Amino acid sequence: MMTLNGPGGVAVRGEQYLTKKKQFELVYDEGKTWAGKELVVKALPNGLDSSRYGFTVSRRVGKAVVRNRVKRLLREIVRQTPLQPGWDIIFVARNPAAAADYNNLGKSVRKLLFRAGIFVGEYEGISPGTN
Repeated sequence: MMTLNGPGGVAVRGEQYLTKKKQFELVYDEGKTWAGKELVVKALPNGLDSSRYGFTVSRRVGKAVVRNRVKRLLREIVRQTPLQPGWDIIFVARNPAAAADYNNLGKSVRKLLFRAGIFVGEYEGISPGTN
């Protein structure tokens, strides 16, 4: 199996994703929720040294091509976004996500993660403490 951080790296490819139904259910049941126009973010501390991600894009968003495009965009945005370790995060796409481009979806992700307190660094769109 390949490692993401080289031979001595900790993260193994695939460990950064939520893959099991029970993992999703735990975040849905016990996690906190932040909602925006294109996305809903659900997050729950996981007690690990890294954060794990899951993506939910329902059939209401569009056909398979559209749903897969939204998931690809979200995966790339999350990959390039600095986040605090130790969280299980689920991104739920809403209907407007189908028409959103990379930049708008990225702004929405960063805004919601900033509001959740998971985003590392400064977010230029809103000030701390506002919802």
